[in-house]
Amino acid sequence: MNKLLTKGQLSVLIVFGVLIIDQIIKILVKTNMFWHESIRITDWFYIYFTENNGMAFGMELFGKLFLTTFRIVAVGLIIWYLAKIIKENYKTGYIVCLSLILAGAVGNIIDSVFYGVIFNESTYSQIAHFVPVGEGYSEWFHGKVVDMFYFPIIETNWPEWIPGIGGEHFIFFSPIFNFADAAISCGIIALLLFYGKYLNTGIHPEEKAQKKDAQ
Repeated sequence: MNKLLTKGQLSVLIVFGVLIIDQIIKILVKTNMFWHESIRITDWFYIYFTENNGMAFGMELFGKLFLTTFRIVAVGLIIWYLAKIIKENYKTGYIVCLSLILAGAVGNIIDSVFYGVIFNESTYSQIAHFVPVGEGYSEWFHGKVVDMFYFPIIETNWPEWIPGIGGEHFIFFSPIFNFADAAISCGIIALLLFYGKYLNTGIHPEEKAQKKDAQ
C-alpha cells in the first residue's frame, strides 16, 4: 500500500511540477515580450516568443477546435491508463514517463482553452497582459499555445553540389517549443528507449521481471 501510494504521489508531483514551471515560463514570456521578440542567451540558444495554433513544435494540422478537443480526450485516456498502471504497481520509470507526457499535454491544453479569453493579443508593437475573462483575443478553446525555446545549434548553407538543396540555408534544430513540449518529448523518448518492449508485448513490467528472475 505504501509503495502504491508513493508511486501515485510521485505521478501527481511530476504533473503539477511540470504544469507550474510551464505556466510560469509562458506567462512571463507572454507578458514581457513582443510577439517574435528574441533574446539571445548563447549563439545556439534563444528565447524567441511565438505562438501557434497547432500541436507540439508548431505543427498545424486540422482545425483548432478539433485539436483542442483531441488533446482533452487524449488526456482523459492517459489519466485513466495512468491510474490503472499505478494500481497494478507498474515500474516507477514507466509511470514517470507517462506522467511527463500527461503533464505536457495538460500544459498546452491550458493555453488552448484559457489564453484566448484571459489575454489580449500579442503583436510586434504590443505586449500582452491579463484582461477580464471574455475580453481576450479569441474565444474559449481557441487560444494559441505559447512557445519560446529556440536552439539553432547548427546554422549553415548546404554545399552547392547537393542536387535540389545546394546553397540553401539550413538550421538544425529549427523548431521553437515550450517546456510542456519538452516534457512530452522526454517522456516519449524514455518510454521508447526503456519500455518499448513492454509496449510491444503487452506484458506487465513486473510480471516480465518476475519471469526473468524465475528462469
